[in-house]
Amino acid sequence: MKSLAALAPNGDLATLDSERLPRHIAIVMDGNRRWARQHGLRALLGHRRGAETTRTIIETSSNLGIAHLTLYTFSTENWNRSPAEVRGLMKLIEDNLRRELPELHANRVQIRHLGRRQQLPSSLLVALDEAIAITRNNDGLVLHLAVNYGGRTELVDATRSLARQVARGELRPDDIDEAALARALYTSDTPDPDLFIRTGGEQRISNFLPWQIAYAELWITPTLWPEFGKDAFLQALHEFQARERRFGSAHPSRTRKGLAQNGHS
Repeated sequence: MKSLAALAPNGDLATLDSERLPRHIAIVMDGNRRWARQHGLRALLGHRRGAETTRTIIETSSNLGIAHLTLYTFSTENWNRSPAEVRGLMKLIEDNLRRELPELHANRVQIRHLGRRQQLPSSLLVALDEAIAITRNNDGLVLHLAVNYGGRTELVDATRSLARQVARGELRPDDIDEAALARALYTSDTPDPDLFIRTGGEQRISNFLPWQIAYAELWITPTLWPEFGKDAFLQALHEFQARERRFGSAHPSRTRKGLAQNGHS
């Protein structure tokens, strides 16, 4: 991966405050199919071009020292696409994961999976499990791949987990609070996202981390994912650092210390 000095032209990187970078960034990578249509290409070629952007954003996040990056890779609703496109996407995710794993591991990136394992092809599950096992002890960027993920599905699974604990006598209904529910989510040991990025211009969260992004800063750009590069990513980080985060309080919280005081570390 490139050095920090090579990440941004024209001094953009130098103006970022390393003490106020988001700890966790979540991204809806939208626009691959629209980009393909604009260029007269098949949808899968748009996804392949988008994979190049994904590599750039992972690399940049790792070099900047971002702690967590969650990428909306394949949603539970994406199964409604044509069988050919779904098969192509599953193969693309698997191939990219296998190809990029050596470099990700060399750069101490830890890989995790968010979502249901059901429906995923066995070969993709093998690739995911291998990547998770190989990178388990890495202490760099934690890369969460949301594959077969849906926010409402996650809440259903969390509710079922809590119900089973109650049935076993391990938990009383009155003990179920926000903290208990958060511990039952796929992201139980992960800080909530500070910054939510969506490319492609759509003004919605699309069932992505609805519980976790309650206080995230939203940054939406019309740029399609295949054209979203490191300069646009750095622009989002600059915008994040220019905002005052209040978390419902009358006093702004603009530092990591402030976030911890507000219970969002």
